[in-house]
Amino acid sequence: MGGGPRSPLFFQKVLVVNELIGRLYFWVVILIGIMPARAQVDPSLLTPMAKTSFRSSALIATGKPVARVNGAVLTDHDLLREMLSIFPYARQHGGKFPEAMEADIRRGALSTIEFEELVFQEAGRRGMNVSSSRMNHAIKAFRDQFGSEAEFRAYLKEECGNSMTKLRAKVRRSIMIDDLLLSDVGQKAIVTDEQVLTFYQKNPARFLSPESVSLQTISIGIPDKPTSQQEASARQRAEDALRQSRKTKNYEEFGMLAEKISEDDWRVMMGDHQFVTREQMPPEAAKAAFSMKPDQISELIRTENSWCILRVNGRQDAHQVTYEQVKDSLKKELQANRVETLRQALHQQLRKTAKIEEL
Repeated sequence: MGGGPRSPLFFQKVLVVNELIGRLYFWVVILIGIMPARAQVDPSLLTPMAKTSFRSSALIATGKPVARVNGAVLTDHDLLREMLSIFPYARQHGGKFPEAMEADIRRGALSTIEFEELVFQEAGRRGMNVSSSRMNHAIKAFRDQFGSEAEFRAYLKEECGNSMTKLRAKVRRSIMIDDLLLSDVGQKAIVTDEQVLTFYQKNPARFLSPESVSLQTISIGIPDKPTSQQEASARQRAEDALRQSRKTKNYEEFGMLAEKISEDDWRVMMGDHQFVTREQMPPEAAKAAFSMKPDQISELIRTENSWCILRVNGRQDAHQVTYEQVKDSLKKELQANRVETLRQALHQQLRKTAKIEEL
């Protein structure tokens, strides 16, 4: 998450994991969904970061109710906190969210805080509680994350109205949620090494890695529906970038230039996309990349809304990925799949008998 100490709820999610070393728990996956075993590079990442349009003003929480879950009121404070957890980069934009994503982020955040409240209520119905010693340890650990007592007091005033009783209630609630999810989801989602190996052996096509290239990029953005002047300006900047890139002699020099002048998201990584396949690239870029040799720099490539320069650093032929290479990531993926299945089932079960009003 962004700057400042984390909320008690998030901190306790981390704390419970630390307390239960050796036991599997996948709360983070519950919140953010399932990551594929082999990450895909979205073609849009080859386009300028400036293309993202953010809402004109920051979201501000006022305490307004947004939902009732069996009578328990959830406010826009809860909602905004969860939205920022889902999309922490909004903090870097003054609390503004991308216009195209805001509705989905809000919907996901609302579903999450409703689910957490249902889980908390279910934990109460089952008689789950938190011992005094465990609470004291959790409160101390939470306070220790602050840089000073003044920072903790500022947080306590803002989030809990200077009430330690309210803070203890938040921490207790978080631990109870974690405990129920651990018993009903985390522990049931454990996948054995034998199950991972069986999956690998039964799905050989899944682990055939296609031909790929390792590349870096420099991109110069072109506005939507550009004027002739904007087109000319972008082309001139791109040609200047190409001239500079031709003077670079290696990976490091090209990467430093990318950090300096590129307008795509990958500039902070020296323009390095590592290995990507044809399907993971815009067609124009793929055509050029797969015809180049390692250490070559491309001509200017026009994509939908940018001029792009590629540097190819290596190539890999199509090959079968070995079990040793994928077993760790595959195990995480299979466990994440189980977590999501169990979480969805629990969510549906709890909602079935609940009264939920979205306001």
